[in-house]
Amino acid sequence: MEIRPIFSAMMRSKTGVILIALQIALTLAILANALYVVKDRTSEANRASGVDDANVFMIAVLDKDTNGIIARQQRDEDTLRSIPGVAGVALTSQMPLSQSGSSTGVQVDPKAQDSQVNAALYAVSETFVKTLGLKIVEGRDFNANDMLVIDQSKAEKPKVTGALISKDLAKTLYPNEASALGKVFYQGVGEPPIEIIGVVETLVSPWGRASWNNNSNGGDSFILPARFIQPYNMYAVRTEPGQRDRVMKEAEKTLLALMPGRLVVENKSMDQMREERYRGEHTMANGLLIVIGLLLVMTASGIVGLASLWVNQRRKQIGVRRALGARRADILRYFVTENVMICMFGIVIGSGLAIALNRAMMSELELQRLPLVYLAMGAVALLTLGVLAVLGPAWRAAQIAPAIATRSA
Repeated sequence: MEIRPIFSAMMRSKTGVILIALQIALTLAILANALYVVKDRTSEANRASGVDDANVFMIAVLDKDTNGIIARQQRDEDTLRSIPGVAGVALTSQMPLSQSGSSTGVQVDPKAQDSQVNAALYAVSETFVKTLGLKIVEGRDFNANDMLVIDQSKAEKPKVTGALISKDLAKTLYPNEASALGKVFYQGVGEPPIEIIGVVETLVSPWGRASWNNNSNGGDSFILPARFIQPYNMYAVRTEPGQRDRVMKEAEKTLLALMPGRLVVENKSMDQMREERYRGEHTMANGLLIVIGLLLVMTASGIVGLASLWVNQRRKQIGVRRALGARRADILRYFVTENVMICMFGIVIGSGLAIALNRAMMSELELQRLPLVYLAMGAVALLTLGVLAVLGPAWRAAQIAPAIATRSA
């Protein structure tokens, strides 16, 4: 089929062609970036925490004072362990994906004024790794001899000399080393070195990937063996499969009964914390999917409308071609080819718009550069949509009888 006659016919209806091409271009720009954002946010919401999510929960209590608090912490842990269905208990300063906790800048150069990364800091008892179900890939776990008691009200505090770190943090601190085991890092200028005694596969921060914490991917974490003298204490609890919800209720009653006047501040499962942390991501993803659907419907409607208009305007032309021997398949192919040309024009413009939009979104949404595969998927989707949308009007054009078309002139 000759392309030039089709192009000439399109140029006689420039306005319609330009409008549809621009609509396709805008749809492609939004479609490619929206699909990328949906994939990015969905992947983030489903990222591994490193924790046995299905069987772990946290419970936090607030006591009236700190008198005998260390003994009270140990009593709480022992009492929780005695509940049927409990597989592990640990004191912790924070929990993954809880959206509450502390982080600090760390670096390998003791004289560096700027930290390499802002990492989540977990201060825990020696049973933390086993309780959460973390996997140690190098080195060893903490033991009772590693534990320190820290009183924040005192000027002189014992210094932690050994830590477990996540694999992500190990790669961040020592990107060119095969192993970070035995190496050191610092929590700031003038602070003593902390030796890396073990590396865990994964331990996500309390915030995941947070926009204000953009020098970390949310997996940079380290664990210190320390108990703090403070009235607020949090316990991580891992249960036997299927026992979590029942144990959560019993744990609250048990801890309240141990000491009159104490408050249970929080009692949440890892699933609850994950759902709360990523509620915004799921809302954004669902909203973008709705926008994508509406855009595709509007684009298809525009293509159908323009094709139908051209069929009505070209009834005589179609009739003449049929009278000269054009088959129905030739008429059908003509309109499909015409629409493909318009779509390709829109896709070329849309590709540039998509890249420009991605660059604008990179700083706002912490996105990486738009992978070309999303442009390709968007282009294929719109090209397919264009062909499908024009089939109806093209088929009606192919059914026009030569005699009827000629008489309608």
